[in-house]
Amino acid sequence: MNAATAHATDALVDAFVDAAPERAAHHYRLLVETVWDDGEPTASALDAVPALVAALDRTGRERRGHLVILLGLLAESEHPTPAGPVTRAVRAHLDRYLRLLRTDGIGVPLTLALFYLLSHFPADRDEILAAASGREPDPADLSRLDRALSELDPHRPRLGRVWPSPSAWTLNEDERAFDESWVKALSPQQLLTAWDNDTRTVLGCTGARAYWAVCHGDPSDAPAAAVPDRARATAPAAGPELFAAHTGALRCPVCDKELEAGEGRLTCTGCAAAYPVAGGILDLTAPAGEETGVDDFLEKLSQVPSMGLFYEAVARPSFLRVAGSNWGGDVTPADEDRYIAEHVAPVEGPVVDLAAGAGRWTAVVAEAVGADRLLAVDSSLPMLNVLRGRLPDVPAVLAGASDLPFADDSVGAVVCWNALQAFYDETPAAIAEVGRILRPGGTFTVMTFRRSEDPVYRHFQTAHRFPQHEGGLRLFEPEDLKRWLTGAGLTVREESGPGTFVFLTAVKDA
Repeated sequence: MNAATAHATDALVDAFVDAAPERAAHHYRLLVETVWDDGEPTASALDAVPALVAALDRTGRERRGHLVILLGLLAESEHPTPAGPVTRAVRAHLDRYLRLLRTDGIGVPLTLALFYLLSHFPADRDEILAAASGREPDPADLSRLDRALSELDPHRPRLGRVWPSPSAWTLNEDERAFDESWVKALSPQQLLTAWDNDTRTVLGCTGARAYWAVCHGDPSDAPAAAVPDRARATAPAAGPELFAAHTGALRCPVCDKELEAGEGRLTCTGCAAAYPVAGGILDLTAPAGEETGVDDFLEKLSQVPSMGLFYEAVARPSFLRVAGSNWGGDVTPADEDRYIAEHVAPVEGPVVDLAAGAGRWTAVVAEAVGADRLLAVDSSLPMLNVLRGRLPDVPAVLAGASDLPFADDSVGAVVCWNALQAFYDETPAAIAEVGRILRPGGTFTVMTFRRSEDPVYRHFQTAHRFPQHEGGLRLFEPEDLKRWLTGAGLTVREESGPGTFVFLTAVKDA
């Protein structure tokens, strides 16, 4: 970089440090865009590092937090290479960051920003953890820092179980065995990929929490939730009779004909494909053969780990904080309940809770429309297992979202709550399917998330890695959702949501 460009970068740092409060965000955005672009360092990045570090000594702690976050972004921009030139330049000032961390009275936002920055230097793990522990941090924050500074042990890999923090997980013997079984099946390259995905998820949560804090103040942390006893993850016994009220709407995913109840299964009236039912869950993912029917499905249910319990109690609230920018608690579970109660307005026909998960909001839908009208649909057996334990009167269907097993114009309403982003690539097809199965006048009620307009926060949103998904979390542009809804014959009746939440209700056109 030439002297003129270096001078221009220094001037941007000065402009941010000296900006009036109402102009600080603008000047910070200009500074970020000059040295960092969507996760990548720009040509100005390397020579900007000394100016950023020097500015730490002449600004207040609020803007120090912003500078520290930017230094962390630059260190992360060469991930997973730990010794790239930009990362080395940022790490060269480690002593300065540690002195700042040890300073009394720096406050929670700057402490969190320093945790994010220091998470990128595993070679200095012991020194960093010693300094961090001296601040008596929240155990979740410290465990994320500890994991970010860890290196993969190929002989005893600790994979998964990092979201929302390693400290949130307590495993019983069955769950440890489950982990060991899938980890052993990974190739060396798959181990590396899984480890890197975990690391990016940890950095994304650490960064999102820290950046929100330096912009808005101390996060409003909800009390730690206890995971219910694993025994509650058992679906109660129930057979095909639970689906009797809904067979008129259900269709065979092979030939699209009606289904009728049989012994432990539903059978297609057209192609004779048989689908097992166990614990009140109908498996429409594949027809049952003569040798793999209900008994096989019951065995599969008995082996399901209790991820659904953990998701409901711990993982979901944390996901809303990252995806919805909800670190201040602007959206509460009561707010979600209220929206469903006010906006789900079914016409004649069953109500489908699409991607119902572990059933917390299925219960709210059941309260609003009646459990006798409700069908829960999800592609995850662990989630449906928990849902059935919670809602023994609600039948559940194991099926995907992009090819819904219902007849045209047969459903009175569809709810899809905190789920569209989990099958981002299938969302246009899923919305088209909702339009197909809804009766005219029926509602489609959604809660999902949009991409942040702030490129820094958007980077932290994207860092979240879903299990079994390539790449990071992808969120929506509201315009895309509206276009897909219009194409499906649905008209948006209401749209709202603070932060990066999207609450939306659409109605099937007459």
